[in-house]
Amino acid sequence: MFDPITIIKLNYYVYCLIDPNTKLPFYIGKGKGNRLFDHANDSIDTSKDSDKLDVIRKIRSSGNKVQHIVVRHGLTEDSAFRIESALIDFIKFFPNQLTNEVSGHDSEKFGLMSASEISALYNALPLSVLSHSVVIININNTYAKANGTTDIYYATKESWIVSESRRQSIKYALSEYKGIIVEVFEIDEWYSCATNFKTSRRWGFNGKVAESSVRDCYINRSVKHLKKKGAANPIRYRL
Repeated sequence: MFDPITIIKLNYYVYCLIDPNTKLPFYIGKGKGNRLFDHANDSIDTSKDSDKLDVIRKIRSSGNKVQHIVVRHGLTEDSAFRIESALIDFIKFFPNQLTNEVSGHDSEKFGLMSASEISALYNALPLSVLSHSVVIININNTYAKANGTTDIYYATKESWIVSESRRQSIKYALSEYKGIIVEVFEIDEWYSCATNFKTSRRWGFNGKVAESSVRDCYINRSVKHLKKKGAANPIRYRL
């Protein structure tokens, strides 16, 4: 559920419900507040039947949960209606994958995000202390939003310029997306990457999601206050 601060920032939004078993959307809607969560609650609290509720109940019976994706937020009610209608028409008649090379207008700020990413966007506390030996890796160019931890891992694990001394001392990798730490991985080992870069050797790591005691120190924390305009290095070792 969204907290009061996030609800104010969201304004009207358009969302879709995703079946985690098929990875496909089965419902498009618009609303304010916690509207996108009401459908899952209705499937439990009421005995009403509908195609939407039947799908939700089937997902729940399989042991999974509906995935909530916010397609666009920060809208007026009229804009939300129009976008909702356009998406419904599009999905009904064009089931194929999109091939757009350029994202939609304002997608960086208000575009496709999972419910947890929305909450982190408006509630992330600044990261002020590194309590472990870590590397912060920016994955803006490699992370497909709203796809979950597996994709974050592969977006984070390679390929980077990391010195031998760093590889020997670093224990954790913090995945940073758009200024927010979206995951924390414990590094088990480093390996050399085969790349097209001729000027420097690149490295990747094998690892796993860090234990909760470490992960909770960094997850959903903001490093936006550390970002300098024009900075290109995707790796940071200190605050």
